[in-house]
Amino acid sequence: MLQPLFLGLGMPEIIVILLVVLLLFGGKKIPELMRGAGKGVRAFKDGMKETTTDDESKE
Repeated sequence: MLQPLFLGLGMPEIIVILLVVLLLFGGKKIPELMRGAGKGVRAFKDGMKETTTDDESKE
């Protein structure tokens, strides 16, 4: 039996979600959206690193 990939979603559900995103945003907008999401994740990680170094320096 196959295991669900992410949050209980199987491969067919993920494919349907990707197709809906492609239809809503179009092929040209998706790279821009992914680039923006990557920058957001990077900023979040940098903020978490700063928080942990601040916590370590206070001890």
